[in-house]
Amino acid sequence: MLRSGSFALTGLLAVLTGIGPLSVDMYLPSWPEMARLLNATPAQVQLTISVYLIGFAIGQVIYGPLSDRHGRKPVLLAATALFIFASVICTVAPSIEVLIAARALQALGGAGMMVLPRAIVRDLYEGVYVAREMARMAAVMALTPVVAPLLGGVLETAFGWRSNFVCLTIFGVVTGALVWWLLPESLRTRAPEAISPTSILRVFGEFLQNRFFLAHLGLGICSFIGLFAWISSAGFVMQEIYGLSPFSFSVAFAIGACGYLVGTSLGSYLVTRLGIDRTVGLGTVAYAAGGLGAVMALALGLTSAASIVLPTAVYLAGLGLVLPLAQAGTLLPFPRRAGAASSLVGFVLQLTGAVTGVIVGHGLGQNAWPLAAGLGIAGGFAVVTWVLTRSARGDSRHAAHH
Repeated sequence: MLRSGSFALTGLLAVLTGIGPLSVDMYLPSWPEMARLLNATPAQVQLTISVYLIGFAIGQVIYGPLSDRHGRKPVLLAATALFIFASVICTVAPSIEVLIAARALQALGGAGMMVLPRAIVRDLYEGVYVAREMARMAAVMALTPVVAPLLGGVLETAFGWRSNFVCLTIFGVVTGALVWWLLPESLRTRAPEAISPTSILRVFGEFLQNRFFLAHLGLGICSFIGLFAWISSAGFVMQEIYGLSPFSFSVAFAIGACGYLVGTSLGSYLVTRLGIDRTVGLGTVAYAAGGLGAVMALALGLTSAASIVLPTAVYLAGLGLVLPLAQAGTLLPFPRRAGAASSLVGFVLQLTGAVTGVIVGHGLGQNAWPLAAGLGIAGGFAVVTWVLTRSARGDSRHAAHH
């Protein structure tokens, strides 16, 4: 079994949480081919992400409370098994409709692989060390959006779009085996009441009355608006508008993701020196700068793909600073309900991503304005949220430590 505090445990938890970006980012270079071979519209192909995010959101509502009651490990193993089964169906899907349905099922399994590692971290750590561990996990996980589209571009070029889902199936099998053999059970005190819709809603209602929780949840929502404006439009914008090949797009996407890698690395270093709040403040400045840069690039009529990719990389650097620490902030007040708190946060954030994806997807046409507008709006909202919730974060932080 892996020891608490070991880098091996951090790595395994990061790999598990990487299932979300891997399942979304890897097949982006295949979108044009999928649309052609499955006789689908761009909006239908984009729906494979939005449906995945909705399923991901619904699944996270369930797994956290279940794991508070029955333990983290058995619930995580069940989620992994469902993910593997659905990935096989995605691989052999004969139509876009079957693929969309299979993606929803895949998301229900993947949700547990995302939400439970955060709860495990809260089980094992206290205070700022929760934030540090979340940032370390994010730094490891940040390699996923860098590597995933590059891998997807290679797979698309060599084997076609179905090979992406073969790869996800293998990923599920390997991570499931690692969880079975190496992951310890971290839950110390199990929730006494049986799981029911009423009990889940009552606990969620308690979370939503906590100002510290709400302040950090708001910052997370801002993160996901910009992130999924990029994810939901990048495949078509970079290839159809800017004329990049599938592999060139995967390189451009990876360059943007390097911003996230830089942000998470800085976050894990700065959080123990500046604290959660100041580090998050720096991240919101990067959000605003990246969003403004993307809007200005289109307003000035710049035609290079780099004019969009580079501001996006700045935005994603802010994401790396803000998102892990905002998620840690939502868990700090609830050490005995970390699973349920992680579930509610995951549900809200994934639903935000799904709605953003649908809006941006339907706005896609002859220019990149849906992408730039999403980044700009998210950046502005993030700065305003950070300023307006300062007193709530300060008061509730003191209460959480005592």
